[in-house]
Order: sequence, then C-alpha cells, then structure tokens
Amino acid sequence: MECGCPGSKMMDRRDEDSGDAPAAAVNSQLRQWPIQLHLISPEAPYYTGADVLLTADCVAYAMGGYHSDYLKGKSIAIACPKLDAGQDIYAAKIRSWLEDAKINTLTVLIMEVPCCGGLLHLAKQALAASSRKVPLKAVVVGLDGEIRSEDWVTD
Repeated sequence: MECGCPGSKMMDRRDEDSGDAPAAAVNSQLRQWPIQLHLISPEAPYYTGADVLLTADCVAYAMGGYHSDYLKGKSIAIACPKLDAGQDIYAAKIRSWLEDAKINTLTVLIMEVPCCGGLLHLAKQALAASSRKVPLKAVVVGLDGEIRSEDWVTD
C-alpha cells in the first residue's frame, strides 16, 4: 500500500545484517512512569531541574543503543506528532517543564520522516513562549537507527 507520506512508506529490511551481538543482559535506563506526554505531570519531582528527553514514539525502536546513549540519566516523555491529538496540551506541558519544573536541558529525538518534525516544532514554540530559556538539542534519527544530525538549537 503506497500513500503520500514518506514516513508511511513500507520498508522491508529483513535481509540486512542486524549486527547481532552475543546475548547479554542490558539494563533499562527508564527511571520513571508514566512516560507518554499526555499522561505525565510536568511538575513531577523527576522533572525538577532534570535533563529531559522528549522522544518521538518510534525512535527507541529504531536505535539499538537508545537506553545507554540517550535515556541514561534523563527524565523522559514520549509522543507522536502525527498520530497524537491535543498538540496544544503538549505545548503547555513542555512550557511547564521550562517554567515550573525549571528543567536543565531539553533534548528532542525525532525520526527523519517529515511528520516527526512537528515534535521539534512544539518544543521550539514552547521555548519561544517561555520566559525561561534552556538549552534545546535536536537529534534526528534515520530509519536505519543511525544519527542523521545532532545540534543545539539556537533560534
């Protein structure tokens, strides 16, 4: 089934080498619950003064090292800018992280598909509307799980 959105394009990567490593226990770096942006309270104690990771839903499935490379030591929320309703609620919660929880940094991880950019746009909007400015990092992940870009946002 073909449709117009590149993010919905079917891809079959079963024949590619997944780089299987020897089986070993990998500890989860998740330190809180809930994590879905609609369910979190931006003023929960684990956000206060924290380095916060706002991740598009698909990122953790695409990146093999997500937990160790990005989640470790951070508080998290996940969202899908294409499928989730209530984007205005998301913007208000992000702004509350900035102003009420006084987070230290905000890192937004998104996939390289166009629809995913909406999550970064929400974070930029909240930052622009906030009286408190914090460093914002944008990380774009390819469909193959590789980092396409990782930059501090200055605008």
